[in-house]
Amino acid sequence: MASRPFQIIASAAVAAFVLCPLWAVWRYSNGVVNMGQAEWAAFWFTLYQAILSALISVFFALFLSRALARSVFWGRSIVILMLGAPFILPVIVAILGLIAVFGQNGVFNFLWTAMGFERVSIYGLQGVLVAHVFFNLPLATRMLLLGWASIPSERVRLAQSLGLIGRARFWCVEWPMLVQVVPSAVAVIFAICLSSFAVALTLGGGPRATTIELAIYQAVRFEFDFATAAMLGLVQLGLSVIAALLALCLGKRDGFGFGFDRPMLLLSRPLFERFWDGAIISLAVLFLVLPLTILLTKGILGLGQLPMPVWIAAVRSVVLAIGASALCLLLAVPLATRWGEVIGTLGVAVSPLVLGMGLFLMIRPHVNPLNMALIVTLCVNAVLSLPFVLRVLRPNVEQTLQSYSKLSQSLGLGPWARFRWVIWPRLRRPIGFSAGLISALSMGDLGVITLFGDAERATLPLKIYQLMGSYRMEQAASGAVLLLILSLGFFWGFDKWGRRNAAH
Repeated sequence: MASRPFQIIASAAVAAFVLCPLWAVWRYSNGVVNMGQAEWAAFWFTLYQAILSALISVFFALFLSRALARSVFWGRSIVILMLGAPFILPVIVAILGLIAVFGQNGVFNFLWTAMGFERVSIYGLQGVLVAHVFFNLPLATRMLLLGWASIPSERVRLAQSLGLIGRARFWCVEWPMLVQVVPSAVAVIFAICLSSFAVALTLGGGPRATTIELAIYQAVRFEFDFATAAMLGLVQLGLSVIAALLALCLGKRDGFGFGFDRPMLLLSRPLFERFWDGAIISLAVLFLVLPLTILLTKGILGLGQLPMPVWIAAVRSVVLAIGASALCLLLAVPLATRWGEVIGTLGVAVSPLVLGMGLFLMIRPHVNPLNMALIVTLCVNAVLSLPFVLRVLRPNVEQTLQSYSKLSQSLGLGPWARFRWVIWPRLRRPIGFSAGLISALSMGDLGVITLFGDAERATLPLKIYQLMGSYRMEQAASGAVLLLILSLGFFWGFDKWGRRNAAH
């Protein structure tokens, strides 16, 4: 769609933005990994929590996805749609909601102590696991739901006609699908949890609950030990690359056979089975909805009493979100080709914090990194959002060019007329959705900004974290509600704009 010079410029810009910081990390560490006891502890905890988070998330997702796949009830489509919400939900918002439920004075501990048990702390390994399950259970469920839907309806009919129930039906019909889908889901969530910095920052910490990324943050911000930070960044990069390759390899699977693409629900299920499925779905909905409900209840009334620095931080986040969206789309449109998508996905295997640390090391000798906080954060958010945007744009771009390029040439349409009358109406909807997605993700980012930002340059998520650190939880809850409103508002507004007057 774009001319080749623009494709070359965009490709070179993305490649340089990703590879140059990695080179800076390599150079600063001298390519040597020499870890002490604290670094090894962070390494093993990173692996341990990622493995546990992936296994627990997929384990519960097995039951939830199975219950959703074989159940029909009012609101089923809403429940499935809700499973996509945590993807755009700001991490700090969800964490505050989880604290409201599982914190020292939360609902869970209130009921738990009423039954005669001791209070359970949300901080440490257990808190990290709860947060990761909250974010990744919906993703694992959506992945497994695709697996259930891929089972040919003919196999289900055959199992029913043969009278296969219970274990026999599971081993003959469902198990072959699970063997292929579950390892991929575990690998993907494992890769995500390896670089879950915001969760470790807010709920982890301490010698026993420090991840590699949290150790990098502490080395840069508090100890000014850039050599150790670079060495840990090299280790984190290696882990991220291995996890990405593992997810990619396990994601390749054979089909389960051919069906007629018709939804096929299991018939004549026992009453206990239907009750069990209903209980699982209800508990999952409660787990996902209750934290946000309590947070909204606590925070919405305090919006009017938020101090001015919080509103200023919100303005910075809005500017950051709009800028990241514009930059990402400016790069994505020329890269909406097969080889462009390869370049655009370079950042998938790179942790945002490692990328930010590389940029920190690059600009530190020349300018004060604090002065570049918003610009660096904007660029990182734009580049790291590219893979998601290209997945949305590329199919639409290829279909449009395939269908209308010859017609446009025969009509003698110039570049601007072709874009105005042919391309833009068919790309407006995916561009609107992409802009909303980028804006929501950028609004809730609590990664790179922690390395560069301070009180004077804080975005809204960082300001909320600072309020939590000073134990002003009521203001933090109100700030989280404001962040949630802005994030969802951006996503809804851009998506609605894209749908308006778009070609179908």
